[in-house]
Amino acid sequence: MANYYANHAQMRDIMCDIHDEIKDKIGVRTIPVKKAIGMVLAHDITEIRQNNFKGRAFKKGHIVREEDISHLQKLGKENLFVLSIADDEMHEDDTTYALAGALMGEGVKIEGEPKEGRINILADRDGLLKINEDALMGFNMLGDVMCATLHDNTVVKKGQIVAGTRAIPLVVKKEMVKKAVAIANSVKVSKCQSVKESDPLTLCNSDASCSGVVEVKELRKPKVGAVITGNEIYYGKIKDVFAPIITKKIEAFDGEIIGIYYAPDNEEFIEARLRDLIDAGADLLITTGGMSIDPDDVTRFAIRNLGATDITYGSAVLPGAMFLVAYLSVKESKHQGVKGSDTLTHGYSDTSVIPILGIPACGMYHKTTIFDLILPRVLAEEKIKRQELAELGHGGLCLNCKECRYPVCPFGK
Repeated sequence: MANYYANHAQMRDIMCDIHDEIKDKIGVRTIPVKKAIGMVLAHDITEIRQNNFKGRAFKKGHIVREEDISHLQKLGKENLFVLSIADDEMHEDDTTYALAGALMGEGVKIEGEPKEGRINILADRDGLLKINEDALMGFNMLGDVMCATLHDNTVVKKGQIVAGTRAIPLVVKKEMVKKAVAIANSVKVSKCQSVKESDPLTLCNSDASCSGVVEVKELRKPKVGAVITGNEIYYGKIKDVFAPIITKKIEAFDGEIIGIYYAPDNEEFIEARLRDLIDAGADLLITTGGMSIDPDDVTRFAIRNLGATDITYGSAVLPGAMFLVAYLSVKESKHQGVKGSDTLTHGYSDTSVIPILGIPACGMYHKTTIFDLILPRVLAEEKIKRQELAELGHGGLCLNCKECRYPVCPFGK
């Protein structure tokens, strides 16, 4: 028993030493709550109630009144921190403002003021969330600062929380904040003068759009033309289910279906229907079926004959291994303002690029496939090639849950 008390006393002394060390490090002194009347709180004080309430009871900067004492004591506060901030240090709120401003790219905004040292970053428009994972890792490796985000390539709505950032201690060295801001600003595009040489903590002051660690890309509203291939569908042997599936998924992004054709397993027929859709104004082409290695599966050859380039066939996703993505350059008419499928036609000037997505048969009977992962990225004007499809292998295995909850699931993450 004597050893127990000796060890307990030793541990108490160690904890006191650690507490004193922390106080010295962050520049605080302890004030008994009963003697704090008239003093200014240096940090938020959180209250948690049994009815699932968790929030701020007292805000930083609040002047402690006599009637506050009993409330503070009910929160378990017998002592309060008073901060002494040195010239080379920053308070958590000032730090958090600096961090958030540096992390943000286009399409996001700050949600109000810091609460309990934290600021949320919101989507400022509907779109595709993009996270620079390398910069985020470097930022979080610093230790005294942090940022947590939703997954990269998440489709988000305006007003949705996409990230949260804060300083971890109450007081942070300015040098640490400068390092964090520098890492975040390193991903901003060159047209955005994000840091003034005179003050490294001054953030983006340009009106130009900037890339950032956290940004939301706008999604264009596509005009979609689809060719549903397969002798079995064209000749009425089975009922088509692709058309309603495609229509629903395109309309979810406020897109327009300008035409759907059915085609047998014939290269020339498929190619001709794709040209018809281009001439009708389609800026995104979708083909379904005919993507495997069977002799009758010729859809990808029709796409090649159309003149498509950057054709990538095969992905590291299940379902969707036989997915195809390609790009077709077409000319814009100088007179009518419509596209022409013949890239050599005279009287056409500006070139535009139409993405082509080839969905294999799995798209008929799987609610969620690689198409759902790639479509929003294409609408965000990303160029999808072999690397992008290969990177999806990590997390690209669908669990085929009885009740599909995508996108709230691991698929594609």
